[in-house]
Amino acid sequence: MVSIKDIASACGVSIATVSKALNGHKDVSESTKATIRDTAKRMGYLPNSQARALKTNRTYNLGVLFVERAQSGLTHSHFAAVLNGFKNRAEAEGYDITFINKRVGNTEMTYYEHCICRNVDGVVIACVDDFEDNGVTELLESSVPTVTIDYKSPNNPAVISDNTSGMKALVEYIYGRGHRKIAYIYGDVSKVTSMRVKSYEETLASLNINVRSDYLLQGRYHDPETTEKLAAELALLDDPPTCIIMPDDFSAIGALTAFEKLGLDVPGDISVAGYDGILLSRFLNPRLTTFEQDTESIGARAAGQLIALIRKEIPADVPEIVVGGRLIEGSSVRSLNR
Repeated sequence: MVSIKDIASACGVSIATVSKALNGHKDVSESTKATIRDTAKRMGYLPNSQARALKTNRTYNLGVLFVERAQSGLTHSHFAAVLNGFKNRAEAEGYDITFINKRVGNTEMTYYEHCICRNVDGVVIACVDDFEDNGVTELLESSVPTVTIDYKSPNNPAVISDNTSGMKALVEYIYGRGHRKIAYIYGDVSKVTSMRVKSYEETLASLNINVRSDYLLQGRYHDPETTEKLAAELALLDDPPTCIIMPDDFSAIGALTAFEKLGLDVPGDISVAGYDGILLSRFLNPRLTTFEQDTESIGARAAGQLIALIRKEIPADVPEIVVGGRLIEGSSVRSLNR
């Protein structure tokens, strides 16, 4: 097996210089780094993770904790895209990934215990709706470097999608299409939901539209069956909305199903808007108007913050990073303007 000593001999430099170059230290010139890395690759060098862990006191292993009530796992399109962004950045920095849960084989343990068991350097937490879970709280308050997505705890870095601006942009677009009766089926109780509901209400108020309680219904994220039922209820009101905003794009499938069963045309009879901008939204019929979250950036920046925290390059109480998105105009919101 090729060793660092072999690479040093081939390049005519010290073992320390090879080690620094392979670990990205700044006190080695870029040209020297390139030469050493090219030589290492040509010679078939593979780093020994155990030896590196002993020397650096790091395992170069990041934990990922993803929790949501629907238990859709990586079939959850939005968070799968976020975690893919996290994975790409982590791998580029030389880190592996371990998914954290409450069971290892037949042994039950807390999230914190699993992190210690796997000896992760840090962990990212992406919870759709349950940051108040005791196991999540224990991990947030532990010594394990932790970064959260779409939630800000007092002493942990966070990366948050700009849900306030996203909902505002969506409501204002629908209003601009002539709609004044705008309903919203929101998701499970969470910080994200609170921000979106508040923005929905405040944006309507700024447009001099009263918020109607019968137009504001609680559904569930990533749950078309629940959305189908609630969308039908809204469509059958004596004074139905002209447009309904869904909890997310995937749930919008339920509304489209409900309206098809009721013999309603979208957007001819009733309009629909989603949220997230997942790939599926582009292939629905009609194509869904939605607000696209920048999932790649959210995931990549979460990985960057976590690695910086592990390296002690940023404090644990650093302000959260807010990531914007963009409105995607589909064909599911009809224009009522003359």
